[in-house]
Amino acid sequence: MKKILFTGCGGQIGSELVLAFRNVYGSENVIATDLSANVSRELLDSGTFVQLDVLDKESIVNVIDKYDVGSVVHLAAILSAVGEKNPQLAWNVNMNGTVNIFEIAREKKLEKILVPSSIAAFGPDTPKEMTPQRTILHPTTMYGVTKVAIELLGDYYNHHYGMDIRGLRYPGVISHKTLPGGGTTDYAVAIYFDAVKKKSYNCFLKEDTMLPMIYMPDCLRATLELFQADKSRLTCATGYNLAAFSTTPAEMAESIKKYMPDFEITYSPDFRQEIADSWTNSIDDREAREEWGWKPEYDLDRVTKDMLAEVGKKQFNLTQTT
Repeated sequence: MKKILFTGCGGQIGSELVLAFRNVYGSENVIATDLSANVSRELLDSGTFVQLDVLDKESIVNVIDKYDVGSVVHLAAILSAVGEKNPQLAWNVNMNGTVNIFEIAREKKLEKILVPSSIAAFGPDTPKEMTPQRTILHPTTMYGVTKVAIELLGDYYNHHYGMDIRGLRYPGVISHKTLPGGGTTDYAVAIYFDAVKKKSYNCFLKEDTMLPMIYMPDCLRATLELFQADKSRLTCATGYNLAAFSTTPAEMAESIKKYMPDFEITYSPDFRQEIADSWTNSIDDREAREEWGWKPEYDLDRVTKDMLAEVGKKQFNLTQTT
């Protein structure tokens, strides 16, 4: 088979998604790349890794030719909180990097491109409750602006060039293997690490800030399912709504207290509060469920139980080796 190329594999999602794809398609068939060589040992040991800048079109072409690449999973991006500190960088990496991938795919007639979108594509004008698939996309962050533009650009390439570009709007992703890299939903990971380490957490969002979340195993499975889905069934290919559960920092704290009764949380909202307030509370993902069989397996309490156990193992191992 032709190889699958990953960009941005060193991030929170990419570091695990590469391994999930290698488990399905074989290590030799999945080429991992990132701007930084600072990626996990597990990823390096599991297959080929190449240092790659998505803004360098010639280098991308060379890697695609060298490894006989047929599909690309394009994850390289500057996330919401980091993007607001440097919006010009976010635009350059997110847009120009994606245009490079789309243009190369068009020129070389690659089989398939998957580029995730995000709930950051929504904005304050978007319906907050059970946000529909087809709705107002009017974000107030540069990250969100680029995600909307990429969805529309993918539609353009699909329509005008007969390409197969797919995407799904990730909610906040909760994971324990790799820390997130500058997103507004990062608290939903940090809260578990601090719970285990300090039995307390100071949250940068208000206690009642409701946001959609998904646990990493569900996120990986959803991405694989969309990648493998029958193209003829996809009616909104470049930006499927994806939902698992919605929660607030206060609800997460209460879930943690079921397993750690002495856990305490405080709140110090910062600039990320305004970003979170512009996003949706819950998501209607019926198109994903009907068109490619999406169904989440993890709710909040199951996530909490698993996260505390896994983070606890990391803390124990760290203690043992120091």
